[in-house]
This record gives sequence, C-alpha cells and structure tokens, in this order.
Amino acid sequence: MGRNSGLEIIAFIAAVVITTVVRVFMDEGGAEQPISLVLTCFVYGVLALLSANIIKNFLGGYMLGSNAQFNWVGWPTGSRAGAPRGFRARMMSGLDAMERHVEWFIRICGWSAILFVMAIFFFVIKEGAPALVGDLDLWNFFSSTKWDPTAAGKSEYGILALIVGTLSVTILSMLLAVPLGLGAATYVSEFAGTRTKETLKVLIELLAAIPSVVWGFIGMMVLGPILVTTTGASVGVNMLNGALILALMSVPVIVSVAEDSLRAVPDSYREAALAMGATRWEIVSRVLFPAAKSGLLAAVLLGVGRAIGETMAVLMATGHSGRIPQSLVDPVQTLTATIAAEMGEAPRGGEHYQVLFLIGIVLFAFAFVVNMVADLIVKGIRNEKNG
Repeated sequence: MGRNSGLEIIAFIAAVVITTVVRVFMDEGGAEQPISLVLTCFVYGVLALLSANIIKNFLGGYMLGSNAQFNWVGWPTGSRAGAPRGFRARMMSGLDAMERHVEWFIRICGWSAILFVMAIFFFVIKEGAPALVGDLDLWNFFSSTKWDPTAAGKSEYGILALIVGTLSVTILSMLLAVPLGLGAATYVSEFAGTRTKETLKVLIELLAAIPSVVWGFIGMMVLGPILVTTTGASVGVNMLNGALILALMSVPVIVSVAEDSLRAVPDSYREAALAMGATRWEIVSRVLFPAAKSGLLAAVLLGVGRAIGETMAVLMATGHSGRIPQSLVDPVQTLTATIAAEMGEAPRGGEHYQVLFLIGIVLFAFAFVVNMVADLIVKGIRNEKNG
C-alpha cells in the first residue's frame, strides 16, 4: 500500500494527457501559458491518482477485508479466509479501508477555509496593488468626494462619499436591526409557546432565504413609494430605504445566533433567579443577557458583516448617488455597490479596474477592524468572568 500501483500510475498519466489535449484544443488561437498548463495537468493528475488509490483500497477491503494485499496492477490479492461475508459486512469493510482517506479529507476541509481566505486576499491584493504604486493620489483617494472614472481628461477617484455612505447605511440599519433582532430572539427563547416558537423559527428562516435581489425590488417598488408619501422625499431610493432593507436582511442572522446563545444559558440560572423572586424581565435583563453577552455580541457582529457586505439590495435601494448625505432621505453610494455596478465596464488591467480592487482592499480592512474589535471585546468579557 505504500507504493503506487500500475492502476494509480495509469490514472495519473491518463489525466495529464487528457487535460493537456483538452486545454490545447480549447485554447486554439491563443497562447497557452506553460506554467498554467503544467500546474493544471499536475493537479488533475494528482486527483486522478488519489481517486484510483481510494478505489483500490475500497475494493481490497470489500473483497478481502483488512488483510488485503495488492499486486503490481493494483488488484487485491491474498487469502480469502478473513474476507467479510454478506453485502453489508463487505461495504463496511470497504469503508473501513478508506479511513485514512476520510481522515485526510476532514483535515483538508478544516484548512480549506483558511486557504481560500488567503487566496482571495492574495488575488485582491495582486489586482489592486498596482494602483498603490501607480499615479493614484492616495490622499485624494481617501479625502475627495468626487468619484468620476469616466471624466474627460483625468479620472476622479475619491471614495470619501462612498465610505460615508457605506458607514451611514450600515450604522442606521444596525440601529434598527439590533433591538428588533435581540427582542425577537428573547421572545422566541423565553416567552413563546412551543407551537408559536416553531412557527416563528420557520418564518425567520424563510426571511433569511429571500434573495437579495428580491429585497432590492421590495425596496424600489414597495418601500420607495411609501417613503416618498410619508417623508416627502424627492426619490424613494435613499439611505433610509437601504437601511430598512438591510435591517430586515440582518434580523434573521441576529435572531438565529442570539436565540441559540440565550438557550445555551443553563436552566439553573433561571431557576435560581425565580427562587429569589425575580420577574421574567429581570431574569432576561439581569441574568440571561449578562450570561450570554459573548454570543449576543457575535450575533450583532454577524449582522454588521451581513449589512456592510451586501451588494445588490443596496445598489437597488439606496439611489447610488456619490455624495455625502445631509439627511436620512438623501441617496447614497456604497463601496460594494460601486464595485458591482462598475466592474463589468472597467477594462481589465486598467486604472479603473485596479481602483475597484483597491476598494475591495478597503472593505477587507473594515472587516479586519470589526473582527479585531470583536475579538478584543470577547476576550475582555472572558477575562472579566474568569477574574
């Protein structure tokens, strides 16, 4: 089992040959990069080799049990004295023979999240870094409110209005979503009956399943006319509209995580508070919230992440106007909506294209700051409890 068999070697060679032929025919008329071709062939070859190894070990366990040996071709050989009997026993023996592969698969899944984040970060940095060392004025980039990539003469790339629009919509949406989400989570966890609780959970999950583009249509076609009528705004798609939509989109996340955190508080806390004569509200405010504040903070931060990273609904509901808002009903433009709206029109490798990726780096910085602050707060809460 330590050396590769003929089956595995043939699978590797076949995958390399087939990949080479397919890539060459698909790239006819273009210049295939040798490094890209070699890496692609190697990856597919390794995948084919691993697949052949998994099949070989499964067949060995299925046919001969744990004592299976293999000839140079890769076919299981050896005594059938200890071979499993019956289909169920054979299947279990074959799966047991794949235990090492399953263990490595689980390890790869555990590391894949870190690798994917690093790969995304590397890609964004790679595409946006040329703007940092080019002719872009970083001071003007962060301090100017003029965003006009198609201006005659010299393009204007100022994201101050975009940053203000992103933060204003996110903060306003959290001011609406956090009280509503925590209140709903408290009701579902502590006050609702069994049937009501299950019904509300289903409805909350349905809210989370609504696509963002549908939320954008709701903002444009439903909330927009209502805001024009009630507030006298000149247009219905504005900062308040976007904040309301983001609040509704963030509430299911906050409710789900906060409700789990409240239910994780031991029942002995509730029983002790009841024995001391505390009311239900006093139990919630003085016992459950302090005991579950780490989980409640995580719920709020997930809501912030949901809001600050939303694209399509914000693009459709905020008006997409690059100016600093003076009131709640002014249209605004956000960082994510700018990337979504203009990436398809930016020439690949051009200055506009690089600046859009630089905006992505700014969004990464926002996410890093939010996560770092949250980590510090959670550690402070744990140290306070332990101290």
